Amino acid sequence: MTRVLAALVAGAALIGAAMAQDIRFFRIGTGGTAGTYFPIGGVIANAISNPPGSRACDAGGSCGVPGLVATAVASNGSVANVNAINGGSMESGFAQSDVAYWAFTGTGVYEGKPKIETLRAISNLYPESIHLVARKGSGIRSPADLKGKRVSLDEPGSGTLVDARLILAAYGISEKDIRAEYLKPNQAGDKVKDGALDAFFFVGGYPAGAISELAASGAGIDLIPLAGPEIDKLRGQYKFFAEDLIPEGTYKGAGAVKTISVGAQWVTSTRQSDDLVYEITKALWNANTRKLLDSGHAKGRQIQERTALDGVGIPVHPGAARYYREKGMIK
Repeated sequence: MTRVLAALVAGAALIGAAMAQDIRFFRIGTGGTAGTYFPIGGVIANAISNPPGSRACDAGGSCGVPGLVATAVASNGSVANVNAINGGSMESGFAQSDVAYWAFTGTGVYEGKPKIETLRAISNLYPESIHLVARKGSGIRSPADLKGKRVSLDEPGSGTLVDARLILAAYGISEKDIRAEYLKPNQAGDKVKDGALDAFFFVGGYPAGAISELAASGAGIDLIPLAGPEIDKLRGQYKFFAEDLIPEGTYKGAGAVKTISVGAQWVTSTRQSDDLVYEITKALWNANTRKLLDSGHAKGRQIQERTALDGVGIPVHPGAARYYREKGMIK
């Protein structure tokens, strides 16, 4: 009996070891939990995962990569994700198109730092609208009105901070001209609600949870337009900015507002194998994933295969390129 039990235990251990060998983990760096990156990352992680023992795709199971367990990891955002990929603590992550370009070329926020030449794109995802949210009744009607105000620019390591600085500079404003704070949108929203902050920047897909919550509270919000000669000049200088519009009704009490956007992109590095990234890209554009994207988040519907290469300013990973080549999207 003891021998039989020992054999069963040994057999279970061998099976467990074999299953463990079959599992591959793949982290996706996202952003703060109150933004758009985190929920979108969760949907994509779920779509590309297919742990050992899962039902087959054609049997109603997962249509992800066999043996892959993907996880969405909260982070400080674009810059932090790119740095984590470069350092090897993340396999992939989301980044604004401008941040990815700057990292690869060693320009912009990466000026004077080594180029991250191993950075590669998996896909463009959706436009990220730049929100400038002001407390109702603050008297802020334009970025020019931010002088002397209490303004959050988001945390260090975020793409929002980079773009907020560019927008302020376009209006001749430096961080010394404002009472700057560096908070994620949920924390900034709480301070606006309490009357301890006048405005905050956020770059992400609309509707953003923290802004929706603030707009629905008694405090209310004003969305400040990012349009006019200063913004036109900024767009001429930085080609990754595009004209954008946050539609009426996106946030309670807020009308349609002109703004600008950057592209949200899913990036990785040359450390990841061509075969793995090919399978991940294939899973991303599976018909089953389409259903998850459409139902998982309001911004998910804008993640479309036809725009997967739009605004990509860094090389596409060879594994992803193989998939797009098969689809006739790359020659």
